Amino acid sequence: MKILVPVKRAIDYNVKVRVKADNSGVDLTNAKMAINPFCEIAVEEAVRLKEQGKAEEVVVVSIGTKACQEQIRTALALGADRGIHIETDEALESLQVAKVLQKVVEEEQPQLIILGKQSIDSDNNQTGQMLAALCNMGQGTFASKVELDGDKVKVTREIDGGLQTVGLSLPAVVTTDLRLNEPRYASLPNIMKAKRKPLDVKALADFGLDTQSKVKTLKVEPPAARQGGVKVADVAELVDKLKNEAKVI
Repeated sequence: MKILVPVKRAIDYNVKVRVKADNSGVDLTNAKMAINPFCEIAVEEAVRLKEQGKAEEVVVVSIGTKACQEQIRTALALGADRGIHIETDEALESLQVAKVLQKVVEEEQPQLIILGKQSIDSDNNQTGQMLAALCNMGQGTFASKVELDGDKVKVTREIDGGLQTVGLSLPAVVTTDLRLNEPRYASLPNIMKAKRKPLDVKALADFGLDTQSKVKTLKVEPPAARQGGVKVADVAELVDKLKNEAKVI
């Protein structure tokens, strides 16, 4: 079985995000970049399935500038076997990304596609669902547990009322949630080995897709600053503030 894992280069979740002075976007100057956390969980799950003997190859693909190769190499150090870089300087939207990934799926013919449920920069939560629709595959989203059994996969997902388990026939698309696993750290020997693993670079133009943006960002603003709390003398004062200032009673 071959598992395909798309990964995205995103600003590190520990970094405080800065908005550009003209409010046109996020300032990435000298910002630390990393694999999107949900994508890292997807890589970990694919590697675990390989370690269990249920997959023979894990292929990582990323779309973006040449800098994305850093994140591909990180995924290779975590246990993936080879990488594919679709090089472009364009900022693609979810549907465009899904169309590019569809072409990669047609070429690679994976039996399982695992990707993060969303990226922490755009937070769209769309690519996995769109990819499943384009490839005409079953989808299991927000996975907190993935079980492979022959040509079937069971995905346990969290819903408002508890847990829901869906059964899918392979090939299928699975998107990962935070509670699926805890990603490992890449050891120094594996980081060195990753430098020798194959990484194919392809140009986005080779896929012949229309990548013209259909969405325009009008303005990016930082969230409003949180106000400091206050101490109250007694319960009566607390109730008064909740009733008259917070308007929650």
